[in-house]
Amino acid sequence: MKYGKGDAAVVVNVATRPVLFQALRKRFDKGDGFALATLNLDHLTKLPSDPTFAAAYSAQDLIVADGRPIVWLSQLARQPVELMPGSDLILPLCELAADLSLPIAFFGSDQSALNGAARVLQARVPGLEICHITAPPMGFAPSSLEADAALREIAKSGARLCFLALGAPKQEILAARGREIASGVGFASVGAGLDFLARRQRRAPKWMRMLSLEWLWRTLQSPLRMVPRYARCFAILPRLTFDAWRMR
Repeated sequence: MKYGKGDAAVVVNVATRPVLFQALRKRFDKGDGFALATLNLDHLTKLPSDPTFAAAYSAQDLIVADGRPIVWLSQLARQPVELMPGSDLILPLCELAADLSLPIAFFGSDQSALNGAARVLQARVPGLEICHITAPPMGFAPSSLEADAALREIAKSGARLCFLALGAPKQEILAARGREIASGVGFASVGAGLDFLARRQRRAPKWMRMLSLEWLWRTLQSPLRMVPRYARCFAILPRLTFDAWRMR
């Protein structure tokens, strides 16, 4: 399913979770790295005005749907994709890594959150090996020499899977750079997923997520940040809806 137009267009190229994990197993078996992005409406508002972000998205190997509107649009276009938020992928990805005896790494957020997420995941996933945990300093730039050095350290650690918790567009830009510098590492951009695990941020209750009301929960938690963000998202929905209708 294709979203957007021109250089800012993005194709969700993995429609279901079984297909995603089959592709990941093949890459891990071959020793290949990857960049995994989770597309949402906020990304689609940023892509047209940020060529660097758009270029980073074009370098992603695997793109899944993160957000109900992305799924609804795919259903309208009769090209359905499954909802796969980055936060919900962390645990099954760790289970896959443990099953294949692959070390993992964390990069982003802050040290306390990363350490807390590590404790939670190691308690839930027997045999999980976390070989590298790094929280970058304030002002970290994903295209800097410091970022390149951080990627080399991740590769040197022996990690085969690295969760990036920097938020968009930093994490996707870093993942794209990682495909060049740490080509044997799989980079998964998960946003606030590790913070949720460490309970540094509160995720919407399950019943709200099931009713597609997670946006309301996040708005109530942080109105000054989320109201403008969701206003931009709602503003592009009519055009995206029309485009999806035409794809039928």
